[in-house]
Amino acid sequence: MSGGIGSINLKVVVVDSDYYALQSINSYLAWDRRTRVTCLAETLEELRAYLRSVSQAEKPDVVVLDADHLGGAASLVAALEQIRGLVPARVICLAQQIDMSLLEAAARGGAQAYLLKQEVRLHIAAALVYCLNHDFVVTAGIFSASKAIFHHRLFHASVLPDRREYPEMTDRIRQAIKLCVIEGMPAHLAADEMGISLHTIRGYIKEGYRILEAYDQNEYPLDMTPQERAFMRFTALDEEIDRRAST
Repeated sequence: MSGGIGSINLKVVVVDSDYYALQSINSYLAWDRRTRVTCLAETLEELRAYLRSVSQAEKPDVVVLDADHLGGAASLVAALEQIRGLVPARVICLAQQIDMSLLEAAARGGAQAYLLKQEVRLHIAAALVYCLNHDFVVTAGIFSASKAIFHHRLFHASVLPDRREYPEMTDRIRQAIKLCVIEGMPAHLAADEMGISLHTIRGYIKEGYRILEAYDQNEYPLDMTPQERAFMRFTALDEEIDRRAST
C-alpha cells in the first residue's frame, strides 16, 4: 500500500454515530485522491450489512471507527473482532477524549491506530497513509497520557507527526487557504468573510500556493489540479519525529 502519491488508493469506510463528524471526515478524505470513501455508516449494523453486500474487490482497506460510543472497552474489542472476521482491513480508532480503557482495548484488539479527533482534524487522509507502515500509531496527546499503561504495542507505538509547518505563511494567508481550498469557498465569499478585497484574497491564494510548493518535494499525478495539490500540501504531516527519544 505504501509508495508515491499516485500509487496509493485506499478504499475507506467510516463509522461514526455523530452525523456531522461523519460528514466532516468524509469531506476531508474526499479531497485527497489517496483515499476513497465507499461507505458512511452510523452504526456497526450498517457496517456489517455493507461488508456483507459488497464484492471482495470493493471491500475496504481501512475502517475508520469512532471508539467513544460503542459501549465501553469490551464492546470495542468485540467490534474489532467482528470487523476482522468480515474483512482484513486496518482499523483506525478515533476518539474525542482520552480514555485509557478504550486505548488499551484498541491495542489489545488489534487496531492499527488510536487517534484523538482534535489532533488529527483535517489531516485525516495523511494520517491514514502514515498508519500503513506502522504497527500501532497514536497521536501526541494519547502518547503522553499512556505512559502508565504497560502494553507492548503501546510501548512501541509510533507517534503521529505534527502537521507540516510553512514558516513563510502568515495567519491571513493561512486563513485564505483554509477558506478557499479546505472549505471550498468561492473567492468573493472568502473575501467578504475576511473583510478584504477580491484582489487581495487572490493575492493571498497565489502566494499561499507558492509557499506550499516551495516546501514540498513530492511528485504529483499530471492530472491533479492546483487546488488538489494545495490541499494535500496544506494537510501534509511533517517528517517523522521520534518523540520517545525526547521524553
